[in-house]
Amino acid sequence: MSAGAVESRYLAALGLAQEAGALAMGYFTNRDRLAVSMKGAQDWLTAADGAVEEFIRGRIAEAFPDDGFMGEETGASGSAAEADNLWIVDPIDGTHNFARGHPLWCVSIGFVRRGRPEIGVIAAPAMGETYAARRGHGATRNGARIAVSEIEDFQRASIEVGWSTRRPAAAYQALVKAVMDEGAAAKRCGSGALGLAFVADGRSEGYLEMHINSWDVAAGLVIVTEAGGVTNAFFAGDALTKGNPVLAAPPALAGRLSEISGIAL
Repeated sequence: MSAGAVESRYLAALGLAQEAGALAMGYFTNRDRLAVSMKGAQDWLTAADGAVEEFIRGRIAEAFPDDGFMGEETGASGSAAEADNLWIVDPIDGTHNFARGHPLWCVSIGFVRRGRPEIGVIAAPAMGETYAARRGHGATRNGARIAVSEIEDFQRASIEVGWSTRRPAAAYQALVKAVMDEGAAAKRCGSGALGLAFVADGRSEGYLEMHINSWDVAAGLVIVTEAGGVTNAFFAGDALTKGNPVLAAPPALAGRLSEISGIAL
């Protein structure tokens, strides 16, 4: 793919994230429109999830009809998941927060070329922030360059440990304990995409989760690496459709986090 073709998709992702974020905010600020339901235990769904994904899917189909599309709510149509050029979208990441009026949620738009993340845009409109990156061009927040934390001491570090019902609570608790035994503070914001963005921006020193879906991380992985961070090879194996563990951290802390979590780099 030519540099121009990648740039056109990057610019499209930036514009889409802003428009989709504005659409989501229309629901966020009008609680009567949310139509909150549950897909499972602690697995929230609102009317905004479907509306935002449908909007993004339609715009991408118009602009790049030969590209594949995978979304959290509608999956991938036909052989789209096998496309060389694949958009991976989470329309509202952090739906639990979104549904309860908390600003820690985002629209996540990733573009993957032959299994390698190329473009990531994460818009958090309730916070007034947009993170963006394309491979080889650095990462930004609201247009300003960002970089991972320079902290090398776990006793000064803050590590986010993501959680979901896909893994036993005891495994999550053990990972939190391992992080705290290193002297780090453990936290959880409720959005994997924003958790990765915060690592890229130096707001935390790591993100760990024993299982997470591709739409939660497709955008964040490239943002972290373009900010100077280290991630595991998330898209190995069947991660696209079945998920994988994820690790993101500054280089100085990544090795030890890999050791205590068992997530290979």
